Amino acid sequence: MSNILGVWLLLLSSLAWSSSILVMGDSLSAAYGMPQQQGWVALLDQKLEKNGFSYEVINASISGETTHGGLTRLPRALDQHKPELVVLELGANDGLRGAPLALIERNLTRLIEQARAAGAQVLLLEMRIPPNYGPRYSDGFSALFETVAQQQEVPMIPFFMAPVVLQPELMQADGLHPNAKAQPVLLDQLWLPLIGLLQSPSQVRQEGG
Repeated sequence: MSNILGVWLLLLSSLAWSSSILVMGDSLSAAYGMPQQQGWVALLDQKLEKNGFSYEVINASISGETTHGGLTRLPRALDQHKPELVVLELGANDGLRGAPLALIERNLTRLIEQARAAGAQVLLLEMRIPPNYGPRYSDGFSALFETVAQQQEVPMIPFFMAPVVLQPELMQADGLHPNAKAQPVLLDQLWLPLIGLLQSPSQVRQEGG
């Protein structure tokens, strides 16, 4: 009897979510310097549920992650979670390390292609780096996100950190990472574009029975 009950519980848990959203990012999405539940990804999960969306949000973000690291991890995450949408927040660490712009662009393109091959939509978040890397590199870094978005025909959120990065009260002491107060602001940046890519709550209910 206990084995049968276990099977039913497993089945019910698999049906609890109609689909999933995979966030593949770095420290900006990994709730660096704060409890996980305060990060924008956790807040997204809460807001989706509050608004009637039956989506599980999986945070596959790792502090220090690069586009190369994302390429090695994304296939397994796609196979495991089969997301409807991949939120791609990578590239900043590549830029901070001075990686070749062509390589970053190629890696972002491959990440999008991997997600699409698995049947997922992609929402790309634009990253920027400090101007002290020189205008040629800094401007080229920013421009490559728009190039990739246009070539791959995916929606892009302009500089994800724009509303908080120049607000000291919303940044941690290192000046690089947003604090807990900034997390709802970051979520506001992508909320409307993100839900525009999802099924409406009524569609989810109809398809789920």
